[in-house]
Amino acid sequence: MTIRLLIVDDDPLVRAGLTFMLGGAEDIEIVGEAADGSGVDQLAQELRPDVVLMDIRMPHVDGLTATETLRARPDAPEVIVLTTFHADEQVLRALRAGAAGFVLKDTPPVEIVAAVRQVAKGDPVLSPAVMRQLMTQMSSATPGDRAVRARERIALLAEREREVAVAVGRGHSNAEISARLYLSVPTVKTHVSRVLAKLDLNNRVQIALLVHDAGLLDDPDRDVG
Repeated sequence: MTIRLLIVDDDPLVRAGLTFMLGGAEDIEIVGEAADGSGVDQLAQELRPDVVLMDIRMPHVDGLTATETLRARPDAPEVIVLTTFHADEQVLRALRAGAAGFVLKDTPPVEIVAAVRQVAKGDPVLSPAVMRQLMTQMSSATPGDRAVRARERIALLAEREREVAVAVGRGHSNAEISARLYLSVPTVKTHVSRVLAKLDLNNRVQIALLVHDAGLLDDPDRDVG
C-alpha cells in the first residue's frame, strides 16, 4: 500500500525538508504541498491524501482550523499535527477535532516516517504517557459544562462499551483490553467501533479525551468497569 501524503506548512524550508526525508520512503507518495490552511480542504478533495502533515501555526488559516474543516468531512484523511511544543492548547484542540496525534518539528526523520505509517493504519501516534501529560497540563481542571456533556455522552454506551472506552482512555491496546476484560481481540475491535459510532468520534484519541472529561480516569488504579 502506498500512503498518499499532503504536507502543509508556511515555511518553504520546512516543506522542502519534509519532502526530502519522506520522499525517500518507498511506501509514501507526497501528492502535494500547501503553505496555508485556506486551501487544504480543496486540495484534499482533489488529491485524496491518506494522511495530512499539518503545521499548527500558520499566518492566515492555521492548522487547527484546517484540521477541524478536514475532519468534519465523511471521507476525511488522517491528520498529524506539526508543532514545536509538547503540551499546547492548540494541539489539544486539534486532537479534540480529530487529529490522530502530533509530532515535534525536531523529531528524527525515521520517527516522522513511522508516525505517518502508523496513522495511515488507523493507529494514533500518541503514547499513553504523552496523552496523560497533555491532559494533565492543559485540562487539570475540566470545565464543569464539558464534564457534564461528556458524562451525558458516555451514558449512551452499554456497560461493556463503557469499560472498553475507559480502557482505551488509559492507553491500553486491543490485546491488553482483551486480556483485562476477557474478550477476544475481534470483539474488542467491535466494541471500539461501536463506541466511535455511538459517540460520533473519529479515533481512539477522541475516546480518551472524552472519558477524561467525564472524570473516568481520575483513579488510575481503579479496575476498568
